Amino acid sequence: MPDLSRRFRLQRLALLLCVAVAAAATHAATPEEIPIGGVLRPADLQGLNGPSQKLSAFRGKPLLINVWASWCGPCRSEMASLERLAWLERAQYFAIIGISTDDDADQARLALQESHATISHFIDRHLQMENMLGAMKLPLTVLVDADGRVLERFYGAKQWDSTEAMRLIDRAFRKVSPP
Repeated sequence: MPDLSRRFRLQRLALLLCVAVAAAATHAATPEEIPIGGVLRPADLQGLNGPSQKLSAFRGKPLLINVWASWCGPCRSEMASLERLAWLERAQYFAIIGISTDDDADQARLALQESHATISHFIDRHLQMENMLGAMKLPLTVLVDADGRVLERFYGAKQWDSTEAMRLIDRAFRKVSPP
């Protein structure tokens, strides 16, 4: 009987270890992911609703990067709030761009047309930005300082023009919210 009890405990321990390793693997960063505090690497951004640019063109000003896909309902629902945010006076102090992870650029362009997008959007055909930003799930919004340093990551849709979201942005970019 003691052998059976010991074997059961060992099996249970092995099972718990397997579950822990699997859980850690699903939450692990991609090897290319820039950690919070790290500086974004150079990247060429292929334009969807405007010209292509280098990521470095956005240096010198804080940057809000929104990673999305046309098939992602929550991504599409937050696009309007990003547009409204871009038109607020405080948005003159930072840039806002979108990165589509769509495989089909035409699908991404159609989503932008339907949402009447005015902010610059780019397509990430080779997963370079997706991996660098850590977009394991969508939508993802990353706040980057003027020197290209990753400050914050937010997974899931937000109303980016809400008072709460603007406080997050102001805090990250070290601006004071108006009363």
